[in-house]
Amino acid sequence: QVQLQESGPGLVKPSQTLSLTCTVSGGSIATSAYAWSWIRQPPGKGLEWMGVIAIDGGTFYSPSLKSRTSISRDTSKNQFSLQLSSVTPEDTAVYYCASNNRLYYSGSYYFSFGSWGQGTQVTVSS
Repeated sequence: QVQLQESGPGLVKPSQTLSLTCTVSGGSIATSAYAWSWIRQPPGKGLEWMGVIAIDGGTFYSPSLKSRTSISRDTSKNQFSLQLSSVTPEDTAVYYCASNNRLYYSGSYYFSFGSWGQGTQVTVSS
């Protein structure tokens, strides 16, 4: 069973770049799932999907975050990472990484979440 673990600084200053890494064990990020996502949850709010990187390396981001978000991978280390630039206090949240599954049925693709990391708190403050 694949396991994921987030890591990175818990405190970031406004205007700087938030950088997190997700380390995957129990399976290869190149073969064990269709894609890999970053999701966040601000305090008192719901989950917000941020973006995804697929097995072929292609990426797709939430339209509201696309201009500031970059997701990359390092298959040799079995890791994928998140870069969120120009952060503000509104970016304070618990950040999660997760695997994604894909199903083609009746002419459409459907996506679901598989394994999740435990989440890591990131606070944006001066």
